[in-house]
Amino acid sequence: MNLRNVAIIAHVDHGKTTLVDQLFRQSGTFRDNQRVEERAMDSNDLEKERGITILAKPTSVDWTPPGASESIRINIVDTPGHADFGGEVERILSMVDGVVLLVDSSEGAMPQTKFVTGKALALGLKPIVVVNKVDRADARIQEVLDEVFDLFVSLDANDEQLDFPVLYASGRNGYASTDMDAREGTLIPMFETIVSHVPAPKVEVEDVPFTFLVTLLDRDNFLGRILTGRVNSGTVKLNQPIHALDNDGKIIETGRASKILSFRGLDRVPVDEAKAGDIISLAGLAVATVSNTICDTSVSEPLHAQPIDPPTLSMRFAVNDSPMAGREGTKVTSRMIRDRLFREAESNVAVKVTEASDRDSFEVAGRGELQLGVLIETMRREGFELGISRPRVLFGEDEDGKKTEPYETVIIDVDEEYSGTVVEKMNLRKAEMTDMRPSGGGKTRITFSAPSRGMIGYHGEFLSDTRGTGIMNRLFEKYGPHKGNIEGRKNGVLISNGNGEAQSYALGPLEERGILFVGHGEALYEGMIIGENAKTEDLEVNPMKAKQLTNFRASGGKDDAVRLTPPKKMTLEQAIAYIDDDEMVEVTPTKIRLRKRFLDPNERKRASRAKSAA
Repeated sequence: MNLRNVAIIAHVDHGKTTLVDQLFRQSGTFRDNQRVEERAMDSNDLEKERGITILAKPTSVDWTPPGASESIRINIVDTPGHADFGGEVERILSMVDGVVLLVDSSEGAMPQTKFVTGKALALGLKPIVVVNKVDRADARIQEVLDEVFDLFVSLDANDEQLDFPVLYASGRNGYASTDMDAREGTLIPMFETIVSHVPAPKVEVEDVPFTFLVTLLDRDNFLGRILTGRVNSGTVKLNQPIHALDNDGKIIETGRASKILSFRGLDRVPVDEAKAGDIISLAGLAVATVSNTICDTSVSEPLHAQPIDPPTLSMRFAVNDSPMAGREGTKVTSRMIRDRLFREAESNVAVKVTEASDRDSFEVAGRGELQLGVLIETMRREGFELGISRPRVLFGEDEDGKKTEPYETVIIDVDEEYSGTVVEKMNLRKAEMTDMRPSGGGKTRITFSAPSRGMIGYHGEFLSDTRGTGIMNRLFEKYGPHKGNIEGRKNGVLISNGNGEAQSYALGPLEERGILFVGHGEALYEGMIIGENAKTEDLEVNPMKAKQLTNFRASGGKDDAVRLTPPKKMTLEQAIAYIDDDEMVEVTPTKIRLRKRFLDPNERKRASRAKSAA
């Protein structure tokens, strides 16, 4: 078959999406004069703003080898690099026959590279290694290649997988070569390597019924539910009767293939039929979801779905019950929040949702703070108002019944002058250093094995300690023995003792108490956190006290206006990482506020006494 299915995998910011842009351009997918956005595959708003890939997305290019008359279709799946979105990667690897592993010529093999590569090698996929950004001034190409080989050995790659072809490329400048010193050219060597090294799909087309495993779920306002995956066997034709089977072989629903869509560049194009080996989207079923088998009505055996790693972190999503509830959002009821969360869990297999007994809150479990932060940000943009609790890790038990907790491999690249501070802070969080070595350019690479619980909320402190120059990468490692108590936030908070507007006259003296999160004129309510106390205990304050107006004026310029330091404004991720167990983040489409879980001070005292007694 003139067809190849390949996934591009790499660590965050190693250049996957930029390389796909160049593959589009050099295969003739775009016209010469066509205006195309940078990182065309990053299609949703959050991906464009953050510069990261969040959703796995299939696309295809038609490439005609030099001197050939017939083109070869290459289905490419662009994958997220961040481990928090690993659920996306684990599913789509079942759709492809080979992987292109992209590695930065300076940073080398990073933890997320290890995660995705391990999954690909375990499935028996043969890798093509591309050392990207070879034109970097700090490139260390040969060392990086040695690191990749060592990584493959540690992941139990077989001899065939260890005999991988290597290309040296610059995705941004659009060239790849088998020559380490090449600094110009085209991507033809990459097309040739994919065609020669990645096998064509080994599938049966004739005399076998149609089967198809769903790996991605999407919605369309006109077509309804759209199921994406790879045709495993047989042929599917428009309006053909089909049914969906769950993992136990039970029929979920029956329907027709009302629309078959094939990928052509960035577009999904309607086709009349699709054959085994091709990656397509299918519409016509209303209940079928990820990991279900869609097949001909004569088939009763489901296809094997790849198991997904379990979530390690959870947060409580609650109805916003603050005095300002309903002022800024349009979706505020528990029913709306419930429907939205269960819809997310349906399409994102790495997310698990359970309803609390009070039916006004939901426990949402995922892979990490970033994944759940992206979900919250998406929901607030859709008009939701939510109350979010502090993240907590999901504990387990070993064979002896002892408590276990998730551990992470943490790799930190930091200037040598800050390495002592970082090691000291990580030790306080019960992390164990496993490796420390120079990584070039005056930086030190330190590797830790740390409990996930200790890493919650550390990133902001880490950036402060390293003056913004440090880089931290984290990856789930294992479930290990419980490490005991880990000290949380050292500082208390300043809490508003009433409802009203913040006044400069009151905020001025409060600046001496700590760092303020609110400015003059902001609406406040009782129990809302307005700043960080310089001391360890919480402090209730009155930020709404205004100056009493009289007919007398003080002499000596004492009536001068109060000059306030600009308040510290937190992003959503910073706010979630900052809060303590008895606090929440109030998220609305326009505001992010910090608050105590119990707004009434008497309720807070009762809850604190109950916790101490327990």
